[in-house]
Amino acid sequence: MTTKACVFDQKCRRCPRLASFLDEVKGQNPEYYAAPVPAFGDDDPALLIVGLAPGMHGANATGRPFTGDDSGAMLYETLYHYGFSSAAESVSGDDGLQLINCRITNAVKCLPPQNKPATEEVKLCSPFLLAELQALKKGGVVVALGAIAHSAILRALEIKLAAHKFGHGNEFELPGGLVMIDSYHCSRYNTQTKRLTEWMFQAIFARAKEKIA
Repeated sequence: MTTKACVFDQKCRRCPRLASFLDEVKGQNPEYYAAPVPAFGDDDPALLIVGLAPGMHGANATGRPFTGDDSGAMLYETLYHYGFSSAAESVSGDDGLQLINCRITNAVKCLPPQNKPATEEVKLCSPFLLAELQALKKGGVVVALGAIAHSAILRALEIKLAAHKFGHGNEFELPGGLVMIDSYHCSRYNTQTKRLTEWMFQAIFARAKEKIA
């Protein structure tokens, strides 16, 4: 079935398991955002960063991707270093931080149990990701943070997964003149185990900036 782009729906309940889990989390944490998390940043970007899904005590709490937990620490510091962010730290949805020619989203917009979305849930979120990909400027760059984001991007564009294998630093041409660059996810596990170092991550965004220029 052909994927059709859809404008983000903050009240989306397409995935029963995720909707039920969000209701449960909201009941336990009334102050949390606990809803589908919208993309954040420039409306007409040259760089789109795609993560996995909102973190329980991060984006799910603050309502902004990669904000409020350790997963965003390296990301926002790196974006600031390369001129894509107005600040090096993102602590809350109203801290005044702005992205520059850049937008951040997730493959799955709702918090999944154990941070593990089902394949069908990724597919149901594809229309929202497709709209974000189509909003990129011609010649834009997509950075896929992790294998699930990588696969979600390919699914949204209806590209066979076997056509492009995920690997840190791998680079692929996509339809519409876009380029996708893969990176290991900037999760605390990956950074603490040194699977992803600061130098490795910065190299991804140095390449992205070079391609955009």
